[in-house]
Amino acid sequence: MAQRWQTRTALALSAALLSACGSTMINPVTGEAERSVMSEEQEIAEGAKGHQEVLKEYGAYPDAKLQAYVNGLGQRLAQQSHRAHLTWHFTVLDSPEINAFALPGGYVYVTRGIMAYMDSEADLAGVIGHEIGHVTARHGAQRATKQQAAGLGVMAASILGAVLEAKGLRGAQQIASDASQTAAAGYIASYGRDQELQADGLGAEYLVRNQYNPANMVDVIKVLKNQERYAADRAKAQGKPVSNEPNWLASHPSNDRRLQDIQQIAAQYPPPASGYQNDGRSRYLQAVQGLAFGDSAEQGLVRGRSFYHAGLGFALTAPDGWRIQNSPTAVMAVNPEGTAALVLRTVPEQAGPDHDKALQALLKPETLQSAPAKINGLSASRYSGVRRNSQGQAQAFQATIVDGPKGQPYLLMPAAKDANALKASTAGLQAAEQSFRALTEADKAAARPWRLQTLPFPAGGFAQLAKQSPLDEAAELQLRLINGYYGGGAPKTGELVKAVVAR
Repeated sequence: MAQRWQTRTALALSAALLSACGSTMINPVTGEAERSVMSEEQEIAEGAKGHQEVLKEYGAYPDAKLQAYVNGLGQRLAQQSHRAHLTWHFTVLDSPEINAFALPGGYVYVTRGIMAYMDSEADLAGVIGHEIGHVTARHGAQRATKQQAAGLGVMAASILGAVLEAKGLRGAQQIASDASQTAAAGYIASYGRDQELQADGLGAEYLVRNQYNPANMVDVIKVLKNQERYAADRAKAQGKPVSNEPNWLASHPSNDRRLQDIQQIAAQYPPPASGYQNDGRSRYLQAVQGLAFGDSAEQGLVRGRSFYHAGLGFALTAPDGWRIQNSPTAVMAVNPEGTAALVLRTVPEQAGPDHDKALQALLKPETLQSAPAKINGLSASRYSGVRRNSQGQAQAFQATIVDGPKGQPYLLMPAAKDANALKASTAGLQAAEQSFRALTEADKAAARPWRLQTLPFPAGGFAQLAKQSPLDEAAELQLRLINGYYGGGAPKTGELVKAVVAR
């Protein structure tokens, strides 16, 4: 878990590249000459380096059959692209985030999260085609050149394409935050509006070249738009404001604009005399049968107010009204106001098993008091003292280190907006800490992973599917979203659809 929670998405170009004045190259898509600080060889080298970082952060989804299916589809699309000569790599990442992206030089990624929401092979081809378009149009090199021209000291070689512009999706803000924290090594730069729209258009073109209907690119943008609507609807239902404030995503075109443009682009392609090939829906549903949905057991599972990690053997439950937030760096039990949280982190191996030494290494306290404790039978040590915060100011703190059931020590530490929020949340913070435990049999049953299962649409509709589903929040709406009926309507009774099961 400690390794999984290390976020390393930002990639830096070499100092030599930073100082390069660039050379003139012909863009493979437009045929126009453009100044670039990245040669094709450098694109390939940066992509290969970044590929290892991506795999380290996310991990490839452990299903060889699914990987082969996606790679085969990607290779067919790439061979009909403007840079067929590249050695292309297509990987399904083990992430629930609804995302797809590419690295320069021919490295394309889709998450299992986005695959759950695609309805056909042609839809997935649209997502992959969009990412291929980022590579063929040399958008990474263009961004690097623009950044150097602006006099920036670091540049991002990574590409975030396709879907992060859909506001409200889990992970987008986290990635932005993590990237800003690693600015010394590079940062993730979002593509400009024109680049995203160009990639949409190239995705449609590559669909046509492979005899898929370009209208499937419209379906892809509709999926993103529905995700945006769902996030806004859930916020309203929970009494939370729907944020319309500009943020790092503002350089992406809105999904409304993308939908309008791609509809016009798709309409420009006359259907071939022989017609488009089948959209491959049956093949796709067979490919995603059994696909992990939501959190994976390897990353830990959030179920309601509880967090379960079967591999590490522990569970944590938030108090009533609180929520669990699982991020790449920590698990947090957060109060309803979002002003205080209990933060759980792994104690790094190099800090050692001794609690006192580990606390000294992690927090560097100036004064410290400690007392032995037990939490649900697990050995623990409680600490209070004073340390310097990131601004160099003296600050009182409390912390607990507890040995997990498999010997891994964990740091449990309250965090709050201010002293008043900390005081008001004391009881909840203590309750959350006291919930840390070895997995019980009931916990193990609750921690069963969720997977996609294809089955005939029942006569009782999505309401019946929801009753049979383990989804614990807005189940019917989520099932509509998964199957492309979020705005209304329903499949015919007996038609194959995707359901979510626990197994």
